[in-house]
Amino acid sequence: MRSNPQIRRSPDHSTRRSRRAAQAAAAVVVTGALTLTACGGGNGDEGKGNDKGTGTESTGAGSVTLPKLDGATLEVAAVWTGAEQANFKKVLAEFEKRTGAKVTFVPAQDPIINFLGSKIAGGAPPDVALLPQVGAVKQAVEKKWAKPVGADAQAQLTKNYAPGWQNLGKVDGKQYAVYFKAANKSLVWYNTKVFENAGAKEPTTWKEFLTAAQTIYDSGVTPLSVGGADGWTLTDWFENIYLSQAGPEKYDQLAQHKIKWTDPSVKDALTTLAQVWGNKNFVAGGADGALQTEFPASVTQTFTGGDQPKAGMVFEGDFVGVNIAETKAKIGTDAKVFPFPAVGDKAPVVSGGDAAVLLKESKAGQALLTFLASPDAATIWAKLGGYLSPNKTVADSAYPNVVQRSMAKALIAAGDDFRFDMSDQAPQAFGGTPGKGEWKDLQDFLKNPKNVAGTQAKLESDAAAAYKG
Repeated sequence: MRSNPQIRRSPDHSTRRSRRAAQAAAAVVVTGALTLTACGGGNGDEGKGNDKGTGTESTGAGSVTLPKLDGATLEVAAVWTGAEQANFKKVLAEFEKRTGAKVTFVPAQDPIINFLGSKIAGGAPPDVALLPQVGAVKQAVEKKWAKPVGADAQAQLTKNYAPGWQNLGKVDGKQYAVYFKAANKSLVWYNTKVFENAGAKEPTTWKEFLTAAQTIYDSGVTPLSVGGADGWTLTDWFENIYLSQAGPEKYDQLAQHKIKWTDPSVKDALTTLAQVWGNKNFVAGGADGALQTEFPASVTQTFTGGDQPKAGMVFEGDFVGVNIAETKAKIGTDAKVFPFPAVGDKAPVVSGGDAAVLLKESKAGQALLTFLASPDAATIWAKLGGYLSPNKTVADSAYPNVVQRSMAKALIAAGDDFRFDMSDQAPQAFGGTPGKGEWKDLQDFLKNPKNVAGTQAKLESDAAAAYKG
């Protein structure tokens, strides 16, 4: 992650990477209680350790057997900086200790595919790279850079990962990637004093969410803060509603552009979204104000201002905690969180993640993939905070507090019903460029939520051009 946890806008896809990156620091500062009613929440035994739930605690000896690799050298590239890089280096240090290999971390730049392209063109690719998008994994395979995962790493994946997480690392049915780090991006954070003063309750359904918003408005506080200046926040709104309302199968079809954005399911999701964005009473500053509000401000303005903050709630992922830490609010007392409300039958779980891909075939490189697919590696970072693992055998007790445990539980409990961020699966021209494609189209929709049909047509036009390209 970035050394500065503040989310920054930039002229390229690193805006989204910075947003994702902030989660590393987020959980380090998240130490309070959390209620996640949809997934059962924490068990109240913070700091005691608990082997119930998601798996069995790894022992110091390790649950995975690694070969002796004395004299072997590896280079591992990722865009992580600051605390995130430091914590990942501790994972690599344990691999060195167990195998005798020497591992060098190579700082990469965004977009990492371009960075790797220059390295490969120069004849000096790293051995392993951590890729932040499904599309990047596919690109690495299509360019014939990526090497298939070996038998030992595959055995760890089969044992420790739900099929959905394994499939994210497959291209044409062959395993090329090990997802090592995940994000839960289906959370709504709220100002507890605002809820208490209004008499509002944590909602579990979309109808209850709208009722809570109205109740908060009636108490004298604008319900929602939306960071519309950063288009990626708007894609996350759409994705959560679409996944819950249309279901996983339709979500996959739209993500792959197998159905058009003019499909009735998109109309339904935009119409649902307009129930919030189109209500001038619900969005702090109205549409114009939201479009001038960057993501960090959308968080901080929800948790500053005493009894009269600019908003009572803000939607985004587990990385919101790092921005709350910039205020005087304490997570677990002043700030709490609930799962994104269910629009359809189930509450959505939208995730992101970083996948390890082997670029140079070697025994040492395959051993590192095996280690990263094991609970041993994930447990090291989980204990340090600022991390969620898609590995279902990582123990609850590995996470340092009830907040992290609850978020991890929600991710694992989703099984194969979770879905990877849709815009991160799309070509960058459509799903990851400020001022263009989906980001711009949804910003225009925020400004004019009545224009459902026009927004669908523009989304389809932009998607068709990007996917064709």
